[in-house]
Amino acid sequence: MKNRTLTAAAVMAAAITAGGLGTTASATPNAPLNMVVIGDSTASGTGAGYYYRGTHGTCWRSTNSYSELALVKLRESGRQAELRNATCSGAGINDVRRPFKGQPAQLDALKPDTDVVLLTLGANDIGYVEFGGLCMQGDCSKAAGSVIDQIPAMSENLAKLFGEIKAKSPKAKIVATGYGRQLTNGANGAAAADPICDSTVFAAEERTEGNKITLALDLALRSTAEKAGVAFVSPFADSVELREEFAGHSQCDSAATFYRGFDALEPYQEGQEAVLHLNKDGQAALSALVLAQLR
Repeated sequence: MKNRTLTAAAVMAAAITAGGLGTTASATPNAPLNMVVIGDSTASGTGAGYYYRGTHGTCWRSTNSYSELALVKLRESGRQAELRNATCSGAGINDVRRPFKGQPAQLDALKPDTDVVLLTLGANDIGYVEFGGLCMQGDCSKAAGSVIDQIPAMSENLAKLFGEIKAKSPKAKIVATGYGRQLTNGANGAAAADPICDSTVFAAEERTEGNKITLALDLALRSTAEKAGVAFVSPFADSVELREEFAGHSQCDSAATFYRGFDALEPYQEGQEAVLHLNKDGQAALSALVLAQLR
């Protein structure tokens, strides 16, 4: 993967300046901040490299994930902070309630003294990964409807999960994240170098169909979080337009991508699990948004 650390560093610096990390979440400034992160491949950092021993090929927990990067920045700011990372690639909402891939139930990481709960969930509950596979191997140009139809049930289950988290960690601030737009909605931009950008892989109609799902998913996650009193951050500013930090950085877009393409299929890379997942710079940009919530 190419080195794009300057972009990520600039985004992170802006968040620290704006966020004021001295009064993070509900804990007092001098008290250790107890953080827990749960969720799926976006939360674990699949595709961002540098994985914890024992998670390679299974949960793919990356030291470049948004929660791990937030922990580093908090400590650099002088804040005492600890993070329990229970994430696992492939997890759906029900999977965090039970043992998954040989790991304990993710909800077991939550304690009464937990101050912050970070999470990303929902995509695996609506068959979004399967939709992407159909696009790459067949024709998904009319398949969005069957995915979108599963969103209401996912939202209902997520709302229930928020209640369970609050019961286990009643004083914690919960910050949920969205997924963003993996592929540009239009023609290939100047940075479209990855083979995934070829029209034989994702035709224009398939990109349009896929982005119907990304918008519907983001809106549902945003609405569910708002109703539950949960903070929500997303690459989308309003479930329609991308935030400035993410605009132009979708795969096949005009600027350096924040998402993996078929480079993940090359030798010694993660494989198909990482395709269209946030890379290191994308995780850094998402981490900056999370940090701004931890004031």
